[in-house]
Amino acid sequence: MPSAVIAGYNYDASTETLTVRYHSGKIYNYLNVPEKVFKEMRATIAKGIWFNRHIKGKYPYEAVTPGLNQTKLL
Repeated sequence: MPSAVIAGYNYDASTETLTVRYHSGKIYNYLNVPEKVFKEMRATIAKGIWFNRHIKGKYPYEAVTPGLNQTKLL
């Protein structure tokens, strides 16, 4: 997954939550992201560019404290 900004990500279809870990170490949950949108992100080569155009600023998010209930990210 080549991205200058995104280090890893995971998607929970049951809650429609996209978890993104940035290279800075910050982790955010993006809420109410449809599975179709996640699959489009997964399929694109330029993850950071696609993410900024289609998710960032379009879905509510919450900051996640590193180290608490973290799951393995892709």
